[in-house]
Amino acid sequence: MRTIRQVYWSFLLLLSAAWWLSEPTDATALTHVFAWRAVLLQYTGVLAIGVMALALVLAVRPVVFEPWLGGLDKMYRLHKWLGITALGASLAHWLLAVVPSQLVGLGWVRRQAVSTSLLRTDLPALEWLQQALRGQRGMAVVVGEWAFYLAVLMMLLALVRTFPYRYFFKVHRLLAAAFLALAWHALVLLRVDYWAGVLGLPLALLVLAGGIAAVRVLLRRVAAGRKAVGEVAAITRHEAVHTLELAIDIKGRWAGHQAGQFAFVTFHPEEGAHPFTIATPWAGDGRIGFLVKALGDYTRTLERRLRVGSVVQVEGPYGQFTFEGARERQIWVGGGIGIAPFVARMKALAQAPDGKTIDLFHATADYDAHAIALLERDARAAGVRLHVLWDARDGLLDARRIAAAVPRWREADVWFCGPAAFGQALRRDLLALGLPAEQFHQELFQMR
Repeated sequence: MRTIRQVYWSFLLLLSAAWWLSEPTDATALTHVFAWRAVLLQYTGVLAIGVMALALVLAVRPVVFEPWLGGLDKMYRLHKWLGITALGASLAHWLLAVVPSQLVGLGWVRRQAVSTSLLRTDLPALEWLQQALRGQRGMAVVVGEWAFYLAVLMMLLALVRTFPYRYFFKVHRLLAAAFLALAWHALVLLRVDYWAGVLGLPLALLVLAGGIAAVRVLLRRVAAGRKAVGEVAAITRHEAVHTLELAIDIKGRWAGHQAGQFAFVTFHPEEGAHPFTIATPWAGDGRIGFLVKALGDYTRTLERRLRVGSVVQVEGPYGQFTFEGARERQIWVGGGIGIAPFVARMKALAQAPDGKTIDLFHATADYDAHAIALLERDARAAGVRLHVLWDARDGLLDARRIAAAVPRWREADVWFCGPAAFGQALRRDLLALGLPAEQFHQELFQMR
């Protein structure tokens, strides 16, 4: 989380600084509200189009950024923050454009003339560009306004967690079309001086990258090279914990994966792709497994809709939850279905031990004796010390119980996968007890 916070704030500060250094307005000309409005319209426009462009680049799932940002789950969190920022900057831009004119129309405010130095370029070499764009300004305003309304609606729907995912993934695609319209709006209405200043090149590259990403989204080419067709080879039902164990045979090309990574699986095209942790290591035989818990409206239907032989699409692998680290001791915490990456890692360690001392804590609200027996078998084969805590029998797992059970726990890397609130509380309490922040690793398994 610290890395993506740093990237987020650094991006906003650098974009703002580039705008400030490129803004030619003399501060002495900012003598009234309408002069400030002209400048702030430009700034909010630059900020909105810049963050939207980066958000779209992240939306096409560029794996090249995963090592730098900590995995696709962290990239999607950054994507969400950028989307919220774009929403705020766009609203501010719209209010600056609309409210003063409305107040003038109501007679509450007197319009004041804005110096022409705020509106025209002082660079003769760019006069031709300003002349070429002048005739498009009216249309750019209209197109930008309607694209703004569409973008705001899509961004608000993205923040409504109760909006069904099967509709969300379809309508969210319209943001790409809105971005292309808003990019044209920005190119026409931004001061042409900016293109010759510090802002010009980075903004041009951002808009170009965002435009390419938008086209890929509209053409449904997101991660096209990382998709493979698979067939459900086996289904095991763990009734007590409401979980399906699926074995899928990949029929197309699959680059392999590390234990702990996840993939997007499309079981039914109308429902879209959902992320699931891969619960088996890669053996090179084309088979991968998933544990799917009935947590939502859609996953509750899979038990009756999936059959052996069902054709699915698998996209990936993604993620940096791969148990890497130099420390000789590790503590794993799997809450509920969050046990999946640890199952995969234990199966991998049974084949190729890494010599680390590992304690696995599995906290569960539901108890399935058969599933626990399988977990115990995998732990023995991997040389992992297993701690199973059934809430009704053992109470809730917390940081103090982990510290009491594991010698030299402050020297361990802690890997957590499970409910987000549980992970946040555990991280906060372990850090309060003395665990260095960089030793806590958590999957942020929320993609919207």
